[in-house]
Parts: sequence; C-alpha cells; structure tokens
Amino acid sequence: MGQGRLRHDHRRWPVTAVEVEPGLYDIPAELYHSDPIPGGSLSSTGARTLVKKCPAAFKWQLDNPQPYKRELDLGTAAHKLVLGDGPELVLVDADKWNTNAIKAEVTAIREAGGIPLKRHELEQVHAMAAALRQHEEAAALLEPGSGVAEQSAFWEDNGVWRRARFDWLRNDGQIVDYKTARSCTPEDLAKAFYEHGYHQQQDWYEEAGAALGVADPERPMKFVVQEKEPPYLVVVTTCDPMARGIGHHLNQVALNTYAICRETGEWPGYLPNPMISLPAWVERQYA
Repeated sequence: MGQGRLRHDHRRWPVTAVEVEPGLYDIPAELYHSDPIPGGSLSSTGARTLVKKCPAAFKWQLDNPQPYKRELDLGTAAHKLVLGDGPELVLVDADKWNTNAIKAEVTAIREAGGIPLKRHELEQVHAMAAALRQHEEAAALLEPGSGVAEQSAFWEDNGVWRRARFDWLRNDGQIVDYKTARSCTPEDLAKAFYEHGYHQQQDWYEEAGAALGVADPERPMKFVVQEKEPPYLVVVTTCDPMARGIGHHLNQVALNTYAICRETGEWPGYLPNPMISLPAWVERQYA
C-alpha cells in the first residue's frame, strides 16, 4: 500500500455534532473519552468490558464515569514525552503532598489540564524517554515527523458506531501503540496482553485503520512496551495470528452484544452459575 493512498484527515471536531462523518479527527483526549457521537459509540475498552464482564457492568461504567486515578499519571507523562503530545507536565517540588497548600497547587494543576509530578517522577519519565530513544526499532517507529500522535477514529459498522484513538499513526500506515509495563519478559508480556485484552485492541485498531483507509494492511499494528523501572528496557512486538484471531472473535461478540442491548434497552448481568468448577490447571494436578 503506497503512502499516497493514506488519508490523514486531521479534521477538527464540529461545534455541533448532529451528523458525524466517519473519519480521523484531531480532538482532545477528554472529548474523545466523553464519546462525542450522538447516541453513543463503542470503544475498544468498552468492547473488552462487554466480553470480560457483562453488559450490566459496561452500562454502569458508561453511566458513572470514574474520576482520574493518580496511578495513571506516570504512564500518561511517559506518553507525553515519548509521543510529543499530551498534557503539560508540571513539577510540584515537595516531598509530601498532604499539606493544604500543596493539595491546592495539585488541584489547580489538574483543573488546568496538567499533570502534577514529584521531582523523582519527572526525572523517571525523562529517563524512560531517553532510554526509548536508544532502542533502534522503537526510536525509528516513533521518530518525530514520521507520523501523528493521538488521532481519534470514528466509523460505522453495520449500524454501530465504533471509535479508537491511535497513539501514533505513521505516514506509512503503521499503527503504533506505546505502553508501560511492570515487566517485559515474554511470559509476563503474554499474561499482560491477555489480561488487558491487547489482542482485542490490535484487531479493533486495525479494523479502524482499514475502515478509514488510513492504515496499511500489510503492516500489523506494533506495540512499543517499556518497563517502568531502570534500566527502562523496551520491547517492540505484535500479536501473532492466533491471538489476533481470538481478539477478532471477541470483538465480534462484543459488537453483537452491544447492538442487541441497545436495541432492547436491556443490559443483563452475569448468567446463572449454580455450580462452580475449579480452574483447569488445578484439576490437572489431581487428575
């Protein structure tokens, strides 16, 4: 797929979104996460909740947005430095944040859209960004000027609006997602990808790119994963065909479930389960 065929619209969101056109939009993260599609749309995160939990849990999360969690600050700050896009990082130069003055300062920073960080946290994310730039493949994928950061995709699929937000969309049609992790060993990454549903995310994002004609189908989505502890090691990876196939199946289940629940207005909880079996790995020990 030649670069000339890629359509990077980078449109600003209309003031009144009565009729939304499928496309790639340059909008703030807050607007994307608030779901600007009239009538609602389904994100990859929502699809994962539908299949991992149940429609009732998904609907509750939809109706009860949770406040921002401080533990997300480090990952968001690392995204800012690695991708060059995101909220301002603001140093709060105090060891303890429990005084009224510091609490007020932190609150003011958050209300202004910034991320307050302690000195060691700010030094940590700068060290992470520097370490990533020393990783040849990761640095090449995320090279400034090779793509655009934080682009929001919206498209319609059989009557259901879907949405995705690309960390980095390269000019050659490669979708790249940056993640931080506790460990990048093969075993830990496999577990993390399963637990967090990254195989579903890859299929979802690749379908977004295909639907809008902004991604090269010959270039599978890449994950740049970085450990949060020194020496901040980096791994570049992608899901294998089996994982992508499982992710696609789960996404189709989620889309079907979402469509039925929207049509009926019913968002059921878990199915009745009158008898519990132990995990298969336990049973194998006693077989």
